[in-house]
Amino acid sequence: MPSAQPSPIHQDSFPHDPAADLPRPRSLRVVADRAAIDRPAAERAVRDLLVALGHDPQSEALLETPRRVAAAYAEMIAPEPFTLTTFPNDEGYDEMVVATDLPFQSLCEHHLLPFRGVAHIGYLPGVRILGLSKLARVLDHHARGLQVQERLTQQVAGTLEEHLHPAGVAVVIEAEHLCMSLRGARAHGARTTTSALRGRMRDNAVTRAEFLALAGSRR
Repeated sequence: MPSAQPSPIHQDSFPHDPAADLPRPRSLRVVADRAAIDRPAAERAVRDLLVALGHDPQSEALLETPRRVAAAYAEMIAPEPFTLTTFPNDEGYDEMVVATDLPFQSLCEHHLLPFRGVAHIGYLPGVRILGLSKLARVLDHHARGLQVQERLTQQVAGTLEEHLHPAGVAVVIEAEHLCMSLRGARAHGARTTTSALRGRMRDNAVTRAEFLALAGSRR
């Protein structure tokens, strides 16, 4: 008797994986390329600033200051690119994922003074999930630049929404701005809070309240 031939496999024999329709992970956009920063020009500008402020950049104490300042700003405004790798949500987890008190620091674009604080980030998984450390990486990526807190909050939420396609995203950022505490009003210790809520985190009152309770549980 002729040997039995295996039956052909048809594509519709397998359930469709919705994750296959999602775009492949890609590197996050780099706001400023550290290698492209003109260090000599930055150092000259710092020397000119010192002179304008009545200081001698050739003094022993300030001789290396232009180089140090240029290097510091290059580090603060130029994030490293990275791939926001996601994973299939094989377990079908559909409850909230929340990371609280993620520290960050950024540079105010209005006064070139730092602002720093913590972020609380949560999402409701769809077909993909994210390594928990990547929440901190997304925050750090967007914080390294000339920023305002409102835009930073929206950028973090938008990046997670774009790459994860979750059922909902929520970001709350609390920060102290040195341009407010060291000058002007000199409101030392005052903190500014901003939020960005997307999907069910915004539209569902119970879900929104659950996230805000988890984000505020440390107080």
